[in-house]
Amino acid sequence: MSTAAYAPLDRELVLDRYRPLRPIGRGGSGSVWLARDERSGLEVALKIVPREGKRAARAMREMEAASRLRHERCVRAYGFGGDDGHVYIAYEYVAGSTLRELLRQGRIGDREAVEICAQVLEGLAHAHQRGIVHRDVKPSNVLVEELPAVAVRVLDFGLAQFDDADTLTAVGDVPGTLAYIAPERLRGEDASPSSDVWAVGVMLWEALAGQHPFWGVPLPEVASAIEVGAPSLATQRANLPRALLSAVDGALATDPAKRPSSARLARDLREAYIAPRERRSPSPARTSTTPRRTVVVSTAPPALRAATALLFAGATAFAATLLPFWPPGMVALLALAAGALTLRQPRAALALALFAPVFPLGNVAQGAAVAWSALAVAWLALSWKRPLAGLAVVAGPLLAAFGLIALVPLAVQPVRGTARRALHAAAAVLLAALVAGISGTPLPLTGDDVAPLGIAGAESPVDVLSSVLAVLHANSAITTTALALAITAALLPRARARGLWGLAGLCALQIALVLLWAPSIPWAPIVLGTWALCLLVAARPLLRLAVRGDS
Repeated sequence: MSTAAYAPLDRELVLDRYRPLRPIGRGGSGSVWLARDERSGLEVALKIVPREGKRAARAMREMEAASRLRHERCVRAYGFGGDDGHVYIAYEYVAGSTLRELLRQGRIGDREAVEICAQVLEGLAHAHQRGIVHRDVKPSNVLVEELPAVAVRVLDFGLAQFDDADTLTAVGDVPGTLAYIAPERLRGEDASPSSDVWAVGVMLWEALAGQHPFWGVPLPEVASAIEVGAPSLATQRANLPRALLSAVDGALATDPAKRPSSARLARDLREAYIAPRERRSPSPARTSTTPRRTVVVSTAPPALRAATALLFAGATAFAATLLPFWPPGMVALLALAAGALTLRQPRAALALALFAPVFPLGNVAQGAAVAWSALAVAWLALSWKRPLAGLAVVAGPLLAAFGLIALVPLAVQPVRGTARRALHAAAAVLLAALVAGISGTPLPLTGDDVAPLGIAGAESPVDVLSSVLAVLHANSAITTTALALAITAALLPRARARGLWGLAGLCALQIALVLLWAPSIPWAPIVLGTWALCLLVAARPLLRLAVRGDS
């Protein structure tokens, strides 16, 4: 490809309007730059395609398709033009990662995979209604936006087939990516909306199983394997809901007439994963049925569910024994109840863990019990949608006990949303300091002993909070460390998406912030702990691939 496609000369204005700032991607047809629209001031994603071979014609086709599409799941095109050497398309700029990148990094869970593919199908349904077949649906053409909730954009309609346009391909050619091409297209039939549905089915099979359905097949035999059909997803993930397995298998039917429409499959996927469980065959280990609705417990592997239950049980026992009050038998009962509730009513389990210390605190100071109860209610409300992630804050005192408080940003990553992750990280550090103050152990990182809080017998929660704030003010290293780790927790997903250099930069930033804001603390724990965080995050995708047997 022409190198000019990747380096606009001196960052001059393109089409007298767009100023390239930095490259953000490249592919088989051209490069993509982050650019600024000098007329509107908006940032755009500027696709630059050299006029070589069929690339320019493909870019024009891509722009024509984009001009017909007005859907939140299809990337929006702002402008189009060209010069003697290149063709340019200005798209809306969306910060995020492709589905391919997220799959490689092991950052997609079952629920996210289903929702991503459902949204892709919604975008395709909009295109199909306008006579457009994408013909190159694959993970690298799906952009997942960086938001607390899942939001995707379907990219690259450069191979799209229109109902009234030439296909731009010679007789016998099958445009697209072989691993996602439907079997009827390999037999020489025209692409159709059902062909796009097949591609989404392959993507979802791949995301849920952890490997491509035709993984391990020698390259010369892939086409033959596709024509035979993909194995049922149940061979890899029998623990998934039957309706979901059936929906994926239906999308991968070798007969295109038997596949659902894109809009229908989007509905089926969502209903299969979140529908009332009475529509599915009962499974005592996974559901709890009531006359009107069923509570879905978890689709996580049994080992992970057991580990989560143990974590909740341990956190409840820890909270109940922090101050003397509960007899040993009652502590054991509370811990067992929290573990059991985790499997069926995770919100109740989180509430039990949060409120276990209320009576012990009330035995010391009524004001402390009231203040903690208010904080517990607020935290329960904040974690209501994802109660299992609400306990991530306990990582603070647990890691502090081993001198590993610098790993807090990694421990809170299950929390969804940048602001929430930052809040959980800061709260984890502050909770570690509070536990140290109550238990009489040295503060994390500083190693200083905490002066008595002076809350014994306090009846006003205001007096209790004032005493705690006074201790934090006297130990400002705790609050500055909490802020530094909160920043790291918020930025960690973006740093991980940028690879090893991004992780290294973020870890260096964490060390710099902590030591700059709290120069009196010992440097060794924060430096060693931070680089341990960096290594663990870098190794996570490799470990996940090794467990799955991926290559």
